[in-house]
Amino acid sequence: MAPTDTSNPAYFHKVVDCQWACPAHTPVPEYIRLIAQGRYTDAYMINWRSNVFPGVLGRTCDRPCEPACRRGRVENEPVAICRLKRVAADNKDDVTARLPRPAATKNGKRIALIGAGPASMTVARDLLPLGYTCVIYDQDPKAGGMMRTQIPRFRLPDRVLDEECGYILGLKPETRFGTRVDSLKAVLDEGYDAVFVGSGAPRGRDLDIPGRQEAAEHIHIGIDWLANVSFGHINKIGKRVIVLGGGNTAMDCCRTSRRLGGQEVHVVVRSGFEEMKASPWEKDDAMGEGIPIHNYLVPRQFLHDKGKLTGITFEKVKAEYDDKGRRRLVPTGEPDVKFDCDDVLVAVGQENAFPWIERDIGLEFDSRWDMPKVDPETFASTHPKVFFGGDAAFGPKNIIWAVAHGHAAAVSIHLSCSGKDVKNDRPAPHVNLTSQKMGIHEWSYDNDVSLDLRFKVPHAPHEETLRNVNMEVELGYTRELGYKEALRCLNCDVETVFDGGLCIECDACVDICPMDSITFTANGEEAELRTHLKAPANNTTQDLYVSDILKTKRVMVKDEDVCLHCGLCAERCPTGAWDMKKFYLETAQATSCSR
Repeated sequence: MAPTDTSNPAYFHKVVDCQWACPAHTPVPEYIRLIAQGRYTDAYMINWRSNVFPGVLGRTCDRPCEPACRRGRVENEPVAICRLKRVAADNKDDVTARLPRPAATKNGKRIALIGAGPASMTVARDLLPLGYTCVIYDQDPKAGGMMRTQIPRFRLPDRVLDEECGYILGLKPETRFGTRVDSLKAVLDEGYDAVFVGSGAPRGRDLDIPGRQEAAEHIHIGIDWLANVSFGHINKIGKRVIVLGGGNTAMDCCRTSRRLGGQEVHVVVRSGFEEMKASPWEKDDAMGEGIPIHNYLVPRQFLHDKGKLTGITFEKVKAEYDDKGRRRLVPTGEPDVKFDCDDVLVAVGQENAFPWIERDIGLEFDSRWDMPKVDPETFASTHPKVFFGGDAAFGPKNIIWAVAHGHAAAVSIHLSCSGKDVKNDRPAPHVNLTSQKMGIHEWSYDNDVSLDLRFKVPHAPHEETLRNVNMEVELGYTRELGYKEALRCLNCDVETVFDGGLCIECDACVDICPMDSITFTANGEEAELRTHLKAPANNTTQDLYVSDILKTKRVMVKDEDVCLHCGLCAERCPTGAWDMKKFYLETAQATSCSR
């Protein structure tokens, strides 16, 4: 193998698994260390720069960082990264003085933002300090988009969303709330320099099965029903409720139903339990509130009596797999199953709806899904002035993805309005790699590894939360629990960096490494080399760190997958060939274009 190019920022970035997995590339270990030091405001501001909504995401994020967490490789549970984000948000001081100010002078460029969800709000936050006039359109009376309409208040209180949307509204965008956009052409005709479409995936899928029309009064589309609850238009539901679907929206529907009068609430899913799209913790919370989940049942018919819904019949199915591992659901041949109910909430998926975008304005749609053609790096459409992001770009995902899209689209809009190429002139990330050495065996970070298992988050009592649709269920970590959980972080951003010119090949680092991740061996092709290490390197998604040829004609090979970043190799090395260097990466944003 060729020597590892550690000058490439992507190499060490990939080693920081949590940050690499985060769509917004938040510097996770850095803010966790600050929490452990009690520097909550500093930790919050690191989050705020990257993910814009730390308090919101500390409660609602889908947590792509946690399955990637290195702690999960040495025990079952990763660090509670998401909940630590909330610790920073809940314990910060007033951050007003640390936020950007509205631009003193405007640059003459006007940007229309369609939708006031996380993607559009991120674009506004990035562009407003640069002097842009941002005009935000939304059919709802307040900012937040799906964060406000589809996430129940018992998971995300209004005060948290209002505060973090308020930071962006404080930058003085023009707001046209309560305004529905029915024509993209009409918006373009207003002379905007760019238009960002962050309208989400506003249409819930329906079920066209017998009885749907006859019993329509008590069959509700999940996302529309949640929005009506959010804005106070609905405050009750029948005693017997069936929720159809296995995603997070279905979990929000069933838990909300319990709080609005549903005494017998059941979730029915066509797939298996493990295949459900809902996050594991969302399923746990629903079942913890006494809501059973029934799997492998496909709805066949809504039952009704003169228009009054009485129940649903389901066909029992099972999963079969072909020789390529593709699944299909086939009937078991058993009798149908009947559930009695008074109301049904349909949460079987969401899709984009663009009837308001004319098809003769130079904006191309694909023929398969009728979705706009969007560049996945620049978020530009085929119309030179129109950009997309969030669920409107590639279909339903989650808040953190929408934020990442917003940052990238803001860069593109700024480059476009500056007369630059949105693909070839994109700025590089800001990167530092700094030694943590303070002496021969002293470091500026704590490299003791906590042996604690993941700490549980306190919850409010069910007897109180199930009576109040607005009462927050999770109470969050206390400062004490947050400190203990922060100590579980393995400091993956403090990298082990090797200098072959200083190495005397004494193998002291090999002897002391607790994970057998270091080997001195003859070089070879990667597939072969992975089998020659002290511990075989089976995870090919993580790289091998390979040195130049050493004096004995061997190379040093370190398996980045199992390294705990404990620093024992650097402490043991008699020549300083190993050093612990903190890697810090901030992704480029619109402000980076002028650096």
